Amino acid sequence: MPIKRVSLGLIFVLLAACSSGGLNRSADGVFAPGVSGPSNVDGLTVGHRLMAAGEYELALKAYNRAAAQQGFNVDTLSAIGSANLRLGRLGQAERWMRRAVEEDPLFPPAWNNLGVILMERGQIAEASEVFRRAFAADNGNSDEIRDNLRLALAKLENPGDTGLQENQNFNLIRRGTGDFILMSEEPL
Repeated sequence: MPIKRVSLGLIFVLLAACSSGGLNRSADGVFAPGVSGPSNVDGLTVGHRLMAAGEYELALKAYNRAAAQQGFNVDTLSAIGSANLRLGRLGQAERWMRRAVEEDPLFPPAWNNLGVILMERGQIAEASEVFRRAFAADNGNSDEIRDNLRLALAKLENPGDTGLQENQNFNLIRRGTGDFILMSEEPL
């Protein structure tokens, strides 16, 4: 009896190995057709979705995976910096964003994100200069960056105006492929 069971099992294994899919884990193999491995998943896309869902720690992990797959480019550096900002790690966020603007000095979203971080750190004068660079790199095409610059300049002119600070709530919002903008929400 045990020989028949082994023989029957061996026959199934041999038949599976002879099939077009064989015993591999490819999409047409005998293992879960259509399931792709982690190498096919874009870490930036996953990270952006996690950021939108408020899962900043998981987003940071996804961005790190993207950096391991793609290397440190302006998109991955900017994304890692933005996730660190959301996690309240302002020093780390600033370091990552500065690397992003060094990588591509003409990438407006990275300049904008650095401005957001500097605003959060209370470095209003430098933030306004950074927003000017973002605005110039974007050729003035972004209303959002223009609004960020306007807000930073208003805070620079009136540093003691607490009403301005209380009425403004700053958020990073994803736009496109990894750029974030500083938006002001009106209080309810």
